[in-house]
Amino acid sequence: MRIRIHSPIRLSHSLSQKNTSQAWLFVDSVFPVKLVAWDPRYYYGKLRQEYLLDSIKNLISTVHTHGFNPISVEPHVKDGGVFVLFEYTPSQSEDVLSTIQSDLRNHIRSKGGVPSSAGIRRGNIWVVQGQPWREDMNRFASPLLRVAFDGADPHEESLYHTFRPYGRIIDITPPAAVTGTSYRSSTVTFSDLRSSIIARNVAHGLYIGQTRIRTSFVPTVQAHVIRDWISKHPRIVIPVIVFFLGTLTYTIFDPVRALMVEGKMLDWFDYREFRLYQWLRRNTVDKLTRKSTDSTDVDAGAAWQERRDAEIALCNYLDDTPASVAFVHGPQGSGKSRMLSRILQDKNRCVQSSFPVLVIECAELQRADSDMRLLDMLSKQTGYWPVFTFLKSMNHLIDLASVGLIGQNAGLSTSLPDQVRQVLEVVGRALHSISSSRNERARHDRESAIQAEEEVRAAERVQELIRRGIWHDPRMGAVAGGGVIAELGVGDEPFNERDEDFVIYSPKTEAPTAKRGYDLSGLKAVNTLPIVVLKNYTANGKEEVMSVFAKWAAALVEEQAAHVIVTSDNRENSKAVAKALPSRPLNMIALSDVDNASALQFETGTEIQLSHDDTKMVEWLGGRASDLASLIHKIRAGQTPTDAVEDIIRQGVSELRKHDARSLAWSRDQAWAVLRALASKDTIPYHEILVNSPFKGEESPLRSMERAEMISVDTQNGRPSAIRPGRPIYRHVFQRLVDDPIFQASQDLASNTRLIDSAEATVRACEQELQVLRTIGLDTGRWWSGATATGIRAKYLTDKMANAQGTLEKLEKHNGELKKVLARGG
Repeated sequence: MRIRIHSPIRLSHSLSQKNTSQAWLFVDSVFPVKLVAWDPRYYYGKLRQEYLLDSIKNLISTVHTHGFNPISVEPHVKDGGVFVLFEYTPSQSEDVLSTIQSDLRNHIRSKGGVPSSAGIRRGNIWVVQGQPWREDMNRFASPLLRVAFDGADPHEESLYHTFRPYGRIIDITPPAAVTGTSYRSSTVTFSDLRSSIIARNVAHGLYIGQTRIRTSFVPTVQAHVIRDWISKHPRIVIPVIVFFLGTLTYTIFDPVRALMVEGKMLDWFDYREFRLYQWLRRNTVDKLTRKSTDSTDVDAGAAWQERRDAEIALCNYLDDTPASVAFVHGPQGSGKSRMLSRILQDKNRCVQSSFPVLVIECAELQRADSDMRLLDMLSKQTGYWPVFTFLKSMNHLIDLASVGLIGQNAGLSTSLPDQVRQVLEVVGRALHSISSSRNERARHDRESAIQAEEEVRAAERVQELIRRGIWHDPRMGAVAGGGVIAELGVGDEPFNERDEDFVIYSPKTEAPTAKRGYDLSGLKAVNTLPIVVLKNYTANGKEEVMSVFAKWAAALVEEQAAHVIVTSDNRENSKAVAKALPSRPLNMIALSDVDNASALQFETGTEIQLSHDDTKMVEWLGGRASDLASLIHKIRAGQTPTDAVEDIIRQGVSELRKHDARSLAWSRDQAWAVLRALASKDTIPYHEILVNSPFKGEESPLRSMERAEMISVDTQNGRPSAIRPGRPIYRHVFQRLVDDPIFQASQDLASNTRLIDSAEATVRACEQELQVLRTIGLDTGRWWSGATATGIRAKYLTDKMANAQGTLEKLEKHNGELKKVLARGG
């Protein structure tokens, strides 16, 4: 359906005095279409503007259909086209404008098409049906064309037939009100951008019936459309965000973090390992400073038999394939850290390089006051970087929002054990990388050494053959020539197996490896494994996090990625590690207090003269390494051995009083019962204390005292058997507290008060039960019939009540004496 426009004013035609009319042409696809404000193609089109305008004007000037005469050529670069104003001679018998448009298209097609800045001739010529609007606002082209109606709403069929000649139409929306105006509009969606541009510039201002239409582009992406779509589709967006963040972390940040862990373990970023720094230090600071030669290593206990056995066991573990975890346990101050440091230093000296060792301080992690602090400390200890702490709060907020939007957690915010597990997984990958790279390097070095050894052997063999004069060099034939000269050549006789029988090889030509008969590749592979140390491991407090460390250590051993050493002050902590490695027994290495002879040997090694009385005082320390080291420092500070030991005892008394003042997992009377028993004996039976008052079978207070190092519990066949002081010096500390009359009186008074309450409760219970027996008929029985059940029960209750009453009287009397002691003070 063609819409014929009869009014010359509406067609933008003006009748002149010479009986001619004017109209407009639109030539599309001449310049690049400007899509955004900073489109660089727009400026390229501006450079060729004059040339293209002249070319178009010259092409169309040769057409004279119905007096066609171009007047002006005006560019519309933003939409990539050109407007042409022309004159023509109207006619009543035919559609002049359609004929002119057809002839111009045929002519342009015969010349190769409409020229363009890109060199692609795909443009076409269109007669403008409305009025040209050459605006230069930031309203950029899009396939969506809004058609506003200045009048009644036209039919959808009319809109379709009006705009279909410019390109395929995908959709036409029903008329709707335009916000902020009195007009109504429909949106015409074209299949491509070029069709929309042509329709916008050709049909703007066209009349459809009595309605004038106005065209404008609709941005493809409207303001806030992305935000609105995201807010309306959380079930799609949130899983996509989670997947994207997880992929980004796994593919980009985790490899970087693993590399940083490797750098920390191999000291890539430690300036003290740089050769330039070491050379400068050797030639400057080390020459100017004089090292002290009279310093005595406090840890001379390396010579103690107990330490020597533990060191041998630990070195044997490191020299073998890791089949289990080495659990080094001993009381605090027994020298675990010093022994481990010495072994690692020897390891570094053996390999003559920085040996990969990763030390994780579990005690520091236990003391972390928040989850973020714990993760930050773990990242610093392992070299795990980069860490985005601000994302933790953001992930928590996203999880809260997802619960409200989609009814379930997005999974971005993870628990502390899961976060620790993620860090340790990256550290584990770094350990695998270090192990494989060092193993490959060791294999390469071994192959190079074997090859060099074979070359030496071959050279020695040739030298031996030359010395015997039976070596044949094939190159000598070309040098010696023929005839007499060939006869005078040296070493040109052929060498065969018969001649080789006369060769006497030197013993040094035999390969040492072949002589020994075994291969060193396995030993070198073991020595290349990194070492992971979990120091001060404890399963109490943050049990879930410590369980993650135990499972991680077990996984490293099972995969033979590293040697794992766990140090702890308490043997009971090995249960958590053994639970993570159920199929293999732990390699238990114990460090205990040394005997008095070793302790005295330690003291005599410090060049300090001890008298007989001083020797007895030193024996009180019982061989605890930390107490012996403290004694040495005090003596060097000017104290006598007796005063130094007394100072250590007073310090122990203060520590125990501090334990008593705090709110702990045991009561005062429970601590006093253990303390008073150990003041007179070195060890007491575990179950004897456990079953009696004030414990009455409750085992947790004893375990808490053991964790606080107030006592230590010996085991036999896997069960607790005996209780001893937590430190040998505590035996004398306990005696000092028991001998303090005021402290003893206050503790006994508190303990007696609880016993009195228990005895009174017993008396009341017996009285009530005797009343019940009387109500049901108490029969004491007769001498000829024997005792009855109620009579037997009544006698039992009477005896029990008498014993409780006797206890009450005795405790009350004792309390009276204790109060007198407290009243006297002292």
